[in-house]
Amino acid sequence: MKKLEGNIVDVVNKQIYKGEITIENGKISQIRKCETDESQYIIPGFVDAHVHIESSMLIPSEFARLAVCHGSVATISDPHEIGNVLGKSGVEYMVNNGLKTPFKFHFGAPSCVPATIFETAGAEITLDDIEEIFKLPRVNYLAEMMNFPGVLNRDPEVMDKINLAIKLGKQVDGHAPGLMGEEAKHYIEAGITTDHECFTKPEALNKLKHGMKIIIREGSAAKNFEALWTLIDEFPEQIMLCSDDKHPNDLAVGHINVLARRSIAKGCDLFNVLRAASYNTVMHYRMDVGLLQQNDPADFCIVDNLTDFNVSATYIDGELVAENGSTLIDSVHEEIVNNFSCSEILENQLKVDAKSNNVQVICVEDGQLITTNEVVTLTNQDGALNIDVENDILKIAVVNRYMDAPPALGFVKNFGLKHGAIASCVAHDSHNIIAVGTNDTDLCTAINAIIRETGGVSLANGGELKTVALPVAGIMSNLDGYQVADAYEKLDLRSKELGATLAAPYMTLSFCALLVIPKLKLSDKGLFNGETFSFTSVCV
Repeated sequence: MKKLEGNIVDVVNKQIYKGEITIENGKISQIRKCETDESQYIIPGFVDAHVHIESSMLIPSEFARLAVCHGSVATISDPHEIGNVLGKSGVEYMVNNGLKTPFKFHFGAPSCVPATIFETAGAEITLDDIEEIFKLPRVNYLAEMMNFPGVLNRDPEVMDKINLAIKLGKQVDGHAPGLMGEEAKHYIEAGITTDHECFTKPEALNKLKHGMKIIIREGSAAKNFEALWTLIDEFPEQIMLCSDDKHPNDLAVGHINVLARRSIAKGCDLFNVLRAASYNTVMHYRMDVGLLQQNDPADFCIVDNLTDFNVSATYIDGELVAENGSTLIDSVHEEIVNNFSCSEILENQLKVDAKSNNVQVICVEDGQLITTNEVVTLTNQDGALNIDVENDILKIAVVNRYMDAPPALGFVKNFGLKHGAIASCVAHDSHNIIAVGTNDTDLCTAINAIIRETGGVSLANGGELKTVALPVAGIMSNLDGYQVADAYEKLDLRSKELGATLAAPYMTLSFCALLVIPKLKLSDKGLFNGETFSFTSVCV
C-alpha cells in the first residue's frame, strides 16, 4: 500500500481538491478529500494521441525511458514505419518490446503498407495480416488510412480493412491533409474518426463539422499548434494532442507536457487542456489508462504547478517510473532485426542529365510536411545539371535500400546548406535512403555511410563523416536512448553549422519522400506529384 497527498486534479469531474490517494496492487483503491500541507499537484499522466515511435530512432522500451520523465504514461502508436520494412513481424517486434516496460503503448494495425504503389517498400501488410495484428495485446485501432482516394472511391480492399476494424470495435484513424467539403464528409462517413494532418483552421473546422475528432500535432518537423490551438476551448470534447514524429533530442527535452504548458500560456482552460492531453484520448481509444478515479490503474504524474507542468514524478500502475527528471525504467537488451540489401553507389550515378536547363524543384517549408514546387533554371556541365548552392538549389537523392537500383534524383530548395551533405534511412514511409547535398562527392559519401551501417543518419563534408547507426530495421537504435539523443543532437547541430536553416533538417528531409502529402516529393522510383498522384519529370 502506498499513500500520496497533494492537490488532486480530477479531469473527469473538472475539480481540484486537497486529498490523499491510496494505491494498492497497481490501482487507486481510495481517494479521500483531506487537508494537507503538500502543495504539489497530482494530474493524470500525459498521453500522446498519435506517434510513430520509430521516428524517435529508439525502440519502444527506450522511448518509454525518456517519455516518462515528462509525465507521459501512454501513447497511441502507429507502427507502419517498421511495417513498411518488415511487415507483420515488424509490428509484432514493436508490440513485444513495448510490453517489456511498464509504459502503456497502444499500437494500431497499419492500414496502408506499402503506403503507395509508387515506391519500393520492404513488405506488405494484407487484410489477413491486419486481422492477426488485431489479436496482439494493446492493438486497439486501425492506423491512419492514408489512402483517402481509395476511401472516397470506396475501393473494396480499403473498405474491407475499415469494416474489419469497425466489426471488431476498433477505432479508425484518418490521414487526409487538405481534404474538405463533400469529399471530407464522404471520407468521414466511411467510419474514420480522427485526423492529425490538419494544417489550417478552416480545414479542421470543416472536419469537426462532420463529426471528426482533430488531433493537434506538434512534432520535430510538422508544427500545427499555432494554427489550431484555439480549438482546444472551442471544441473541448473533440480535440487531442500528439507529436506524430519526435526525434530523440527533442524527446529528451519534452513531450506532451510542453503542449500543455503552451496551451495554458495561450489562455486555454485548464481542464480542456488536460482533457486534450489525456482524458479525450483515453476515452476515444478505450485505453487501459487511469484517470485518477477510484479503482483506476494508478497512472499519473506529479507537477509543481498547473502552468509550467514541471514533472517531479511519474507513476504507471502504481510504480514510480521517473523522479526529478531521471528515468527509473531499465533498458531492455533487444535483438536486431532488419531488412537491408543494397550495394554502395558510385558518384557518377548521382548526375542528372540536362534534358533541359529548366527543372522542377521541391520547395520545403519549415514546420510543415507539405511542399510546393517551383521551376528554376540551372546551368549544366558536360550534359549534367549543376547544383546552385548560392540560390539554395541543392540535389536530393533517394536510394532503394532493399535491392540494387539506380538512385532517383531531383532538386530541392530551402534547406540552406552551404557545405556538405546529410542523409537518412528514416524516410517516410518506405524508409529508403534519402539525402540532400551541395555536391555529388559528399552526397555519395553520406549515402554510402548509411549503406555500410545498414541504416542510420549521416553527415559528410569533405574529409568529415559523422554517422549515427540505426541497425534495428534500419531506422532505430537499440542503445541507450539518451546516448542516441546526444549523438543525434550533435549531428543536427553540425548540419546547421554547415548552413541548414530548418528547425529539424533531418526530419524535414525524411518527409521529402512521403508521397501521400502534397505536393512534390521524391521516391526511389522518381519525382512524384502528390496532387495528381502520378510521376512527373525533373526537367520541363
